[in-house]
Amino acid sequence: MRSEAHDEFLALYQPVHERFVRYCSSHAYGIMETEDLVQETLLKTMQHFNTLKDREKLLPFMISIANNVMHNVLRRRKFRGVYDEKAFSKLTAMSGNADVAMDIHYLYKALNMLAEKDKEAIILFEITGYSIKEIAAIQSSNENATKTRLSRARQKLKSLLEEEPEHQIKLAKAGQLFTLLM
Repeated sequence: MRSEAHDEFLALYQPVHERFVRYCSSHAYGIMETEDLVQETLLKTMQHFNTLKDREKLLPFMISIANNVMHNVLRRRKFRGVYDEKAFSKLTAMSGNADVAMDIHYLYKALNMLAEKDKEAIILFEITGYSIKEIAAIQSSNENATKTRLSRARQKLKSLLEEEPEHQIKLAKAGQLFTLLM
């Protein structure tokens, strides 16, 4: 039997589901399965839904939970190197081209080298399509700080992609890759 809170949660979650899954997919790449991150986040959100005072802030609440889940996974894996063949296979299937999949793989690796807030802002803006205003609300900052964070994150990403020979994909190509991921 479903409760009122459960129905309210589903009504609030449904409009943001697709974008939230895209966020989780980008954030979890090479670290854990997207489905696992989404499910664990949904479970924890539903467990703590009654503590959420402003129901309109469900998405920022869920993103913070997803970030905490990822942080815990990374803390546990800190000293293990992992190559995720399954994740790479998914990229190849999605793009239909092994070269494009490899570029996306390097893009994700470079994203994982960014500071957490910068990575989150880039993923939210470029991959999941959130507006600067929405990102500012999610990250509890103002719009100017969010614009600055995005600009600095893009510059850092650009330097990371140009720095290492294995990451050398052009920033314009990175933009095309972001479009593929949307």
